Amino acid sequence: MSETVGDTGGTVSIVTQTCVRPERAEDFARWQGETSTFIANFPGFIEQRLMPPKPPLQVDWVILQRFTSLEVARAWLVSPERQTRIEGAASMLVGRDDVHVVKDEAEGIKPASVSAVISTRVLPGKEAEYRAWERKVAAAQSKAPGLEGYRFESPVPGVQENFVAILRFDCEANLQAWLDSPVRKELVAEAAALTEEFHTRMARTGFDQWFRASAGSTTTPLPVWKMDMLVLLMLYPIVFLFGVFVGTPLFSNVLHLPFAIALFLGNIVSVGLTGFLVPWVAGRFGWWLKPASSKTAVRTHILGATLILTIYAVMVIAFWRLF
Repeated sequence: MSETVGDTGGTVSIVTQTCVRPERAEDFARWQGETSTFIANFPGFIEQRLMPPKPPLQVDWVILQRFTSLEVARAWLVSPERQTRIEGAASMLVGRDDVHVVKDEAEGIKPASVSAVISTRVLPGKEAEYRAWERKVAAAQSKAPGLEGYRFESPVPGVQENFVAILRFDCEANLQAWLDSPVRKELVAEAAALTEEFHTRMARTGFDQWFRASAGSTTTPLPVWKMDMLVLLMLYPIVFLFGVFVGTPLFSNVLHLPFAIALFLGNIVSVGLTGFLVPWVAGRFGWWLKPASSKTAVRTHILGATLILTIYAVMVIAFWRLF
């Protein structure tokens, strides 16, 4: 169980989930890019992550904005600057936004492969009973296969009125199995007399989920430089070979597509294949991503990096001479 944001120490993140009209998706992405530039100058702002929809599980846009403290996050939420930005996006949105403030873990907000954000408005005077009910839910879901983490946040006066629970699972199948389980449905029915409303929204993460399955369920983050090396290991041959066998002969020589369009189509293929192949290669390098023994960790780091650098060199030389 994490601390609630009532404790003002440490960084906090604002989690916003919003539904965008399909025909306005490009406009919203452009608007969000402008907002990212705008918020970068706000005192106490640290970083922002934007996760576009990934149907069928995640149909919302998810924005994570991280700040140095609760006071700074609250200041941004009520600032005239944010209100002006929101007014500019109103015509692009459908329904209501979910905006929650959560206290970061030691390394900040790091969702698992799939997360569910459950927002609940409790009836006045029922808060103590709801907290007791929540403890029952936490005990039951701790036995759910694939659970990687659970956060429970109380309302923050002047910021959010709802209780917020964030469930983190290793895959959407396990998350959905828990959400649909008879045990949870029975518990939800028990809470009906305590709550005014509640709803659940899903969120998928991107880059780091490729590695989580091979590295095992752990709270220790994988080294970024190792993930980058494995992504490059798959991305380089995909981009090169696609360009040689498809991009140049078909897109450029036959279809005479403009470079910008040809590059965009190539990136679609590259991202798709990389997302498919990186989990595979990460599984083969699990021994390197997470060394089994701390005593031999340094040697394992060096051995794995040397092996990958050697493969890089072999590919570059082979492509150089063959093509």
